[in-house]
Amino acid sequence: MSASSPTRQQILLVDDEEDALVELAESLENEGFECYTATSVTFALQELTLHPDIALVITDLRMPEESGISLIKRLREHTDRSHLPVIVMSGHAEMDDVSDLLRLQVLDLFRKPIYLARLVDTLNSLFPKHVTRFKP
Repeated sequence: MSASSPTRQQILLVDDEEDALVELAESLENEGFECYTATSVTFALQELTLHPDIALVITDLRMPEESGISLIKRLREHTDRSHLPVIVMSGHAEMDDVSDLLRLQVLDLFRKPIYLARLVDTLNSLFPKHVTRFKP
C-alpha cells in the first residue's frame, strides 16, 4: 500500500485455509484496511493481544481445532473484547449455526467463496472513508 493513503482500520482475518486467507488479506489491504491473519483460534487470540487496535474480526466458521463460534464465545466472555464486531464466513453453515451466530451478535454471515464486493460494501458502511471537504 502506498504511503500516501492512510490505513482505515485494523482487521483480523481467521481461516485455516492459508491461500484463501492471504487472498482475502491482499484484497482488503487494496481497499485501505490493515489486515492481520491467523490460521487458528489460538493464533487469533494471540494476534488480538498483540494488536489491541483491531476493530473487527472476520472468521471462518469451520476450522479443525476450534470453530469460529468458539472464538466468538471467547471474545464475548472477555470484557475488553466483548463488543468487538465479528463477521463469519462459511461454506457449510447450518440452521443451528445461524441461531448460535445470532445469539452471539455476529454482524453478518458470508458464504464461501466470499463475494468481495458485498464484503467491501459492508466494511465501508462500518468504517466510512474520511472525506475531506474544502470550504470556499
